[in-house]
Amino acid sequence: MSEPLRTPNPEYYCEGLGTLPQTGMGKVLVTGATGYIGGRLVPVLRQRGYDVRVMVRRHSREHRERFPGCEVVAADATQAEEVFWALKDVHTAYYLLHSLHLGQKRFEEVDQKLAANFRRAAEENGVKRIIYLTGLGHENAKLSAHLESRMMVARELEKGPVPVTLLRAGMIIGSGSASYEILHHLVKNTWIFFIPRWARTQSQPIAIRDVVRYLVGVLEIPETAGRHFDIGGPDILTYDEKLKVLARMLGLRRLFLPGLITWTPLYGYIASLLTPVPGPITKVLIEGCRNEVVCQNDDIREFIPCQNYGFQEALLKAMTAEEQDRVQTRWSDAYPPEYDLATRLDELNYSPHYVSSYLLLTHKSPASLFEAFCQIGGRSGWFHSNWMWRMRGALDRLMLGVGMSRGRRSSSSLRVNDVIDFWRVENLREDHLLLLRAEMKLPGLAWLEFFTEKGEGINRLAVTAFFAPRGWRGHVYWYMFVPFHYIIFRNLLKQIERRAAVSSSPPLAMP
Repeated sequence: MSEPLRTPNPEYYCEGLGTLPQTGMGKVLVTGATGYIGGRLVPVLRQRGYDVRVMVRRHSREHRERFPGCEVVAADATQAEEVFWALKDVHTAYYLLHSLHLGQKRFEEVDQKLAANFRRAAEENGVKRIIYLTGLGHENAKLSAHLESRMMVARELEKGPVPVTLLRAGMIIGSGSASYEILHHLVKNTWIFFIPRWARTQSQPIAIRDVVRYLVGVLEIPETAGRHFDIGGPDILTYDEKLKVLARMLGLRRLFLPGLITWTPLYGYIASLLTPVPGPITKVLIEGCRNEVVCQNDDIREFIPCQNYGFQEALLKAMTAEEQDRVQTRWSDAYPPEYDLATRLDELNYSPHYVSSYLLLTHKSPASLFEAFCQIGGRSGWFHSNWMWRMRGALDRLMLGVGMSRGRRSSSSLRVNDVIDFWRVENLREDHLLLLRAEMKLPGLAWLEFFTEKGEGINRLAVTAFFAPRGWRGHVYWYMFVPFHYIIFRNLLKQIERRAAVSSSPPLAMP
């Protein structure tokens, strides 16, 4: 049960916002709560005393641990009946859903369906307000498919009688945001930039902190209901200027030359190879660089006259959060859109066709072994045969998969649904188990389980690979990689035990 709304108190001022919580409002629903923005919005709403309900795709114990004090409801946004029950008794709903991961061929159709389901459910439940964060762009201009889809969602939501507050933002800069990580890794990994004409289009980036402040602010000012607002930082820059600013901040010398090729899919593909963000997302975001994304009005300042962070300050805060290992949310937090990739091992209605397990007996404690294998991936690598993991990741990126470069949200802590390179944490049981689900391009479904258990006088450490093939290609794939399993997994177990023996760090931080 959610705690009751507290009486407004000055300590609940959002940083630089100047508004106070609204008493007696009722339930506030946040969709996309496990995503990048929703994951940062929910804690602020709870801090300010709101009765928050979060909508997730499926029930899981980690959601209650991640969102303490919130009511958690499971609803598939493509299913109208489930959305209806999620909106029951809701006063205000934040609409933070999108299908960007699907790529241009599918996200427009899916986005429209999600918005229609949500609009009807909100109307039937008597919801008082919808707050929607959308993209910034001139409505009369020829927009990219992504921006046009966001505009269509706005129009769909506004077809009903429920007042919709639209916040239109351009590039969002913050630790863990897709835009920031694309910029950061391009500058770090590229010596020479060939700048096409569209890279000189102007845009007005905004810090993630300011986005959250505005999302909370419009909730607390009823007069913003039914209004459209452009939100952005104080700086207007071209995309090549952003790269140059970041290069100077990092102390890197980079050469910028005119680019004769202007085909955005090519730049998107190259960016996907040089950054942690996979092809379907980079291609869509870079296509949007053709459009000027500059605020056309500053009406929001009539209601929320806060001082926004500049581009350099937003970059500095993002880099500081990364260096201090305190990234709260990341673009990779959301489940993959393909439902089969979100299939859990315990949800299969059949046993995986192939299982390969390796065991090591040790005197090291289960707690120290658990701590060691929970530090795998990201900057630490995979402890042994890293070149094999990198080669598999490079092959995946060439096929527009997620690859190895996604890394980790944090090097010192893990929670269920975190990304580890081309895996995602499916289950985590302290001092006992880490189960990873594969998200690379595969002719089947794959899982990797690390397991430790206390025995009589000696303890067990095991790693097990599960694979459910699809068609004959899946069977061929498994037998191609079986010879490498012995080399990789036996040595991996030895390295985990060795690291557990020398580890002097405190126990892994758990959510």
